[in-house]
Amino acid sequence: MTELEKAEKLREKANVTFAEAKEALDKTGGDILDALIYLEENGKVTEPAGGGFFSGADMPVQPQKTASQTQSTDKTSGGSGEEFADLMKRFGAFCLKMFNKGLSNHLVATKGDHQYFSCPVLIVILLAIFFFWIVGVLFVISLFCGVRYRFTGDDLGRDSVNSVMDGATNVVNDVKRTFAESVNNTENKE
Repeated sequence: MTELEKAEKLREKANVTFAEAKEALDKTGGDILDALIYLEENGKVTEPAGGGFFSGADMPVQPQKTASQTQSTDKTSGGSGEEFADLMKRFGAFCLKMFNKGLSNHLVATKGDHQYFSCPVLIVILLAIFFFWIVGVLFVISLFCGVRYRFTGDDLGRDSVNSVMDGATNVVNDVKRTFAESVNNTENKE
């Protein structure tokens, strides 16, 4: 930054004339912060309209906080004082919890009284992510073949979740019935 730019910046920040800013920079070796302090000490800094800065001379001294007080305040406030390592630990704990839930809950496929398979939900999700089209097509075909799907386990084995699976099966059964009726109607007309 050139001397002219420094003087202009100091003039704007300290609300002084250009000559006063240049003089302060000359006395402090060109350092803007030192020049601002010099101007303040000599009473040349005027308060901007509407306030905005103060020297702090009239402010009461606040006691310093210890490092442990600062840490506990930051952690209880949930602010930006939380360290990256803490966030990563919490994220790791969350991932581990989801991994365990994915392994403890199962998707079960049955037809009548026969159970075709029981697979952990985590495996089903991974297969659906990496082989979406294959898994999706097989799922739809199996529904048309009369296979029913249910979730078992503490988290997903609830009636509210399984009612959605039953709803999908009922929709497929309605489509099959409508299709069969339309085929029968067509054959009867001929």
